[in-house]
Amino acid sequence: MTEDARDKLIVALDLPDAAQARAAIEHLGDVVTFYKIGMELAYGGGFALVDELARTGKKVFLDLKLHDIGHTVEKATAQIARLGVRCLTVHAFPQTLAAAARGAQGSALKVLGVTVLTSYDDTDLAAAGYRLNVKELVALRAKQAKEAGVAGLILSPEELVATRALVGKDLLLVTPGVRPAGAAPGDQKRVATPTEALKRGADHLVIGRPILAAADPRQAAHAIQQEILEACG
Repeated sequence: MTEDARDKLIVALDLPDAAQARAAIEHLGDVVTFYKIGMELAYGGGFALVDELARTGKKVFLDLKLHDIGHTVEKATAQIARLGVRCLTVHAFPQTLAAAARGAQGSALKVLGVTVLTSYDDTDLAAAGYRLNVKELVALRAKQAKEAGVAGLILSPEELVATRALVGKDLLLVTPGVRPAGAAPGDQKRVATPTEALKRGADHLVIGRPILAAADPRQAAHAIQQEILEACG
């Protein structure tokens, strides 16, 4: 499998502490090259893993979903860029996107705007006061992300085709809500298989529980990597 193909899988280390994360990383070995550190792990000692992973040649996606006043987001993004993180998420509000883009300027950090969480549907957006449905809001966020100059978007598999048509190759499209065939969706409402997501235009797939909760996580990751290779072949 080529390095580029292996990088398409980002394993979400949705674990409570760094010790469990280190054990998972050791077990997965060379099958996985890219890891996501989310809020649970980050606040459970996961920031220490950033440098550890980088020293072993792994890539890190820090999923903090930053959203605050522009000055705060810009300065926080600049600090994170110094850690050697490959990707950082912020909520895809125009001011937040623009601030994060300024903070990442001159670094290798790729800022990804979170469009609509994959656990949300049209009913959830309406309850939160949005007048747009999921597809409309994702399209708006994509346009705003492109204008802000960030590297890419986080979106569900359901919006991939329309968004790729809208942004072309200008933005990375990274999708959670990916489940191997037959896997339970969990708390995700907008899902697809790895092959479906890649065929629709995804650049990276974020997958956690179907790998980490498997009887053999390494084998589960390997099977997904093989599916990615076949889909990209």
